[in-house]
Amino acid sequence: MGIIVAVDGPAGAGKSTVARLCAERLGFALVDTGALYRAVALRARRAGLDWTDEPAVAALAASLRIEFRLENGVNHILIDGEDATDAIRSPEMSRGASMVSARPAVRAALLELQRRLARAEPRGAVLEGRDIGTVVFPDAPVKVFLTASPEERARRRHEELHAKGSDVSFESVLADQIARDRDDSTRAVAPLRPADDALILDSTGFGIDAVVGRIVEAVRTAPGG
Repeated sequence: MGIIVAVDGPAGAGKSTVARLCAERLGFALVDTGALYRAVALRARRAGLDWTDEPAVAALAASLRIEFRLENGVNHILIDGEDATDAIRSPEMSRGASMVSARPAVRAALLELQRRLARAEPRGAVLEGRDIGTVVFPDAPVKVFLTASPEERARRRHEELHAKGSDVSFESVLADQIARDRDDSTRAVAPLRPADDALILDSTGFGIDAVVGRIVEAVRTAPGG
């Protein structure tokens, strides 16, 4: 197993972009743990399951075969062979991911999958999510908590959705952002918070390249880096 880089933080902080660029620069694999919960939400919805039906959703999560493929700057997620990269990125699946990730049995079903995906990489892996440094890999040599103001994160998300053809308002995106922050930080199981030894980076008005540079430097100076 190579070095593990844990990148945590709230929705819209830039974790996906930063983690992808770090993985590319370091030659590591990229494991998007948030995408795993989105994938569960997507398959549950297609199966007609209520996201609050913990036993049924956990059983579904345990049955899924998921893999990632980083190609041309895009981290594709394949669910049982189907490329669901675009399908999991809707606002509805964002809400679904928050709901299913609050269920202990669902988190337990995906915990070993996350660890297995990362440990299978001989050079190393960058994992992004909300509890990587606190729960999934608490002994990771490099832990980062990436954040930004709610307004900045909502602006980024609004621009992303607009580019995909959505006409959702900024106010709606901001309200959803604030609600998701509240849900993620107050849930009973693995709440969103920085690990005690995490490097905390605020990306508000801070260039992505500078953020990536700080993380890459931390990896290269870490034991085994």
